[in-house]
Amino acid sequence: QVQLVESGGGLVQPGDSLRLSCAASGSTFSNYNMGWFRQAPGKERVFVAAISWGGGRTNYVDSVQGRFTISRDNAKNMVYLQMSSLKSEDTAVYYCAGGGSRWANSHRTYEYAYWGQGTQVTVSS
Repeated sequence: QVQLVESGGGLVQPGDSLRLSCAASGSTFSNYNMGWFRQAPGKERVFVAAISWGGGRTNYVDSVQGRFTISRDNAKNMVYLQMSSLKSEDTAVYYCAGGGSRWANSHRTYEYAYWGQGTQVTVSS
């Protein structure tokens, strides 16, 4: 069992940067691929980024490629999403996802067994 708690969301202006953190409990954290998803009001939850269990592979949705960076620290049971050059369309609740084992499905919500409660990111001038 893994519990996930996100933090770091907030209100920022277009062009600003923000770093989201996801704290994971459970000794098996380092065995799993991890991901970040987001959900805007009235829309479905969609993939943002994923990182393999050892950190050697990453995957991003095209719209954040080059602006967002996912990373993890297995010694601290932490996953991060560094977001830069934020745009209004990045506004959403961001969710940390864990428990993934098949990298080919790392962009799919059904791949992940564990989810955090979400943190709101609002990009507005």
